[in-house]
Amino acid sequence: MTVRCSWVNEDPLYVNYHDHEWGVPVHDDRKLFEMLNLEGAQAGLSWYTILKKREGYREAFDGFDPEIIIHYDDKKLAELLLHPGIVRNRLKIASVVQNAKAFLKVQQEFGSFDHYIWGFVGGQPIKNHWTDMSHVPATSEISDAMSKDLKKRGFKFVGSTICYAYMQAVGMVNDHNQKCFRYHGVN
Repeated sequence: MTVRCSWVNEDPLYVNYHDHEWGVPVHDDRKLFEMLNLEGAQAGLSWYTILKKREGYREAFDGFDPEIIIHYDDKKLAELLLHPGIVRNRLKIASVVQNAKAFLKVQQEFGSFDHYIWGFVGGQPIKNHWTDMSHVPATSEISDAMSKDLKKRGFKFVGSTICYAYMQAVGMVNDHNQKCFRYHGVN
């Protein structure tokens, strides 16, 4: 029997996410941008809710292309508020546009968003050694610093808890349980 982290339910979508994405280091700027916005959309909700809507988000937000998103106008934002495939929260929708603008500025300053965001962990994943998921923190000193800097740069929905979940999702931190079959396979 395959042992997985205890937060995974039986839905094949969730199992696939855990087995093939969660904790795997991501260095593609577009994927990093997508995940930052999806983690922000999760605020007050479960990741499972957002994961089930991920394809809807990709469709609604033009594949998370920041060059397109920065040109969204009030008409487009109004259309997004009616889109059944996403969480229709005005502030969360508007944050994607703001985040696209901030993201492009970071790319200009650092050469890539990847270079900027991975700088918070020195370019290498942090591998934790949890034996029980109840020991996994919701935030860390690094997620606190990341949140503070992202906010300073104009990003929205990037509190420390969101940043820590983001770090887990994009492989900046490996929080797979030591008994999980993915614990040794993601770094």
